Amino acid sequence: MRKFLSAFVIALAVCAVDVSVLRAQVSSVRVGPVSDEKASDVSGAPSPKKDDKKSNRPEGERKANPKSEARPRAGGEERKDGEAGTQTSSNISSKDAAIPPVGASATNTTSDAPPKSGSGTSVPVSTPAKTSAGELGGSETGKTPDASSVKNPNPNSTNGANGTTARPNSAPVLPPAPALTTLYRIGVGDVLDIRILNQSDTRQSTLYSVLTGGVLEYPLLRNPLTVSGMTPEELSAQLIAELKHRGVFDRPQVRVSVRDYGSHAVLVSGLVSDPGTKILRREAVPLYVVVAEAQPKPEAGRAVVVSHSTGKTTSVDLMDAASMNMLVQQGDVINIFARPPEFFYIGGEIGAPGQKDFHLGLTLTQAVLASGGVTRLSAGRVKVSRQGADGRLVSKEYNLREIEDGVIPDPSLQAGDRVEVARARSK
Repeated sequence: MRKFLSAFVIALAVCAVDVSVLRAQVSSVRVGPVSDEKASDVSGAPSPKKDDKKSNRPEGERKANPKSEARPRAGGEERKDGEAGTQTSSNISSKDAAIPPVGASATNTTSDAPPKSGSGTSVPVSTPAKTSAGELGGSETGKTPDASSVKNPNPNSTNGANGTTARPNSAPVLPPAPALTTLYRIGVGDVLDIRILNQSDTRQSTLYSVLTGGVLEYPLLRNPLTVSGMTPEELSAQLIAELKHRGVFDRPQVRVSVRDYGSHAVLVSGLVSDPGTKILRREAVPLYVVVAEAQPKPEAGRAVVVSHSTGKTTSVDLMDAASMNMLVQQGDVINIFARPPEFFYIGGEIGAPGQKDFHLGLTLTQAVLASGGVTRLSAGRVKVSRQGADGRLVSKEYNLREIEDGVIPDPSLQAGDRVEVARARSK
């Protein structure tokens, strides 16, 4: 037991010696202003004359360059002239701290410890660190940029701030194309009236024909000009540009109009008093205008239009105002025929049932009256059946009393309709 206690006491003594040695080593390698002051106090050596010269400088000059006053020398000594007391690390502000230049290595001359690996460029205390957000458009003060200030590189991506999708700039909206009924393009056979408004000689002819190939020979131009397909306004602008290019006029004013229309024609035949070629003064004209010019005969009832551009054939009832608004264009062929006989069929409790002649615009009450009216056994209900596109009949029932009282409108019939007047139920 005594041997064990003696060994324990010896171990404690050895540990105490090691601790004192470690404390001595740590105190000898401390870095900072305090250690420098201790070193200077122990040495007791006076400052070199160079420092004396620096201390003799005026006080204003020393304040102007505080960094040079606070920078330690290589020997670890620090100038203490004019300072009362010991300066500690807590009293050193960012303005008095020594700031090494950018790119220079900050080597500690008072320590024997090796420099730390990976130590990068030193950054001044007052310089804010730039973040990746600042590189994308944030301020240089180190603050996080606002979501609205960050530019989105992809216009089609979604903005995280408000969840909306940014759309690319839309294409410019073009003005609507002019209607064909208000437009005319020059063609072969047209006679043009070309006038130069700032020309003094008014005796010269202003009428010029468009020749084969759609060219115009104008005396003030060197070569023939292709004008087919142009509007009069486009030709006027072209002539102004050509005259300016040749230097004929400084500011020519040209007006172009069509004197005689000859390039846009349609052919009308059939039951009309004036068949033949009809000239169009626009790119497209309603059918009723052409038919009226051809003067249809009383027995005419249907027009068949063959389109020159599409080859499509369309049959139009001359009594149908909506269908007569269809447009005809250059090269179309219009044939006028008599209207084929059309009928409707009526039966039930009617005075004169059977097949009846149909004309466009016939209503239900007109058909009932034309068939002798309803009988005394009629219930006043009428069923109209009409054949659909698939061949099936679609029926609808009407009340004659409601039609007569104006509660519901009088329906129009179509050719081939079946009308049946219902009988009243016996009591």
